Amino acid sequence: MMKANNVNRAARGLAHGAALAAGYGGLCLSVLITFEVIARKFFSFSLQGVDEIGGYVLAIGVAFSFAYALLQGAHTRVDVLLAKLPGILRGPLNASAALLLAIFAAFMLWRAVDTLLVSLEFQSHASTPLQTPLWIPQSLWVAGLTVFALLAGLLALRAVFLLVTGDLSRLNQEFDARSADDELDEARHDYASGTVQTPHGSSHS
Repeated sequence: MMKANNVNRAARGLAHGAALAAGYGGLCLSVLITFEVIARKFFSFSLQGVDEIGGYVLAIGVAFSFAYALLQGAHTRVDVLLAKLPGILRGPLNASAALLLAIFAAFMLWRAVDTLLVSLEFQSHASTPLQTPLWIPQSLWVAGLTVFALLAGLLALRAVFLLVTGDLSRLNQEFDARSADDELDEARHDYASGTVQTPHGSSHS
């Protein structure tokens, strides 16, 4: 029997690890860009290829961020009609949405792997001064999409399991699209718990 705690723990572990990887990548990129700007301004020196590296980091960071966005319900869903439907109808639709997203994630991963294999076969390099072997950034890109596909598949299995067992209330609770009120409540909770810090020197009314 599939237990919710085990599924949630595995999903959160994957998503948080992916988000941390993307965050550290962005941090390293910001340091590199800062050094590049200072070097050009004061020393007339350039590292060459920072823009190329930035493109790789952004693409890889986005791939790694997909999983965390999925867990947080941050992907866009058009829920104008869904929110007005009764729970017995929302359940199958929520399960279908989770399943379709998992299929789409698997398709993205398949195409990414195919691109990587082609680059390896032809030993492709970037047509830039760095002449970067494309398999290096593409491998990291594939790794990010793999985490996303695994998480999407895991959540899809969870949704289908709840649908088959008839637990529609829990299915809708876990997979309903987030409303504006939900996001506002979460922001208030983060603010109250100190997760969101106020600017230094500001006061509260």
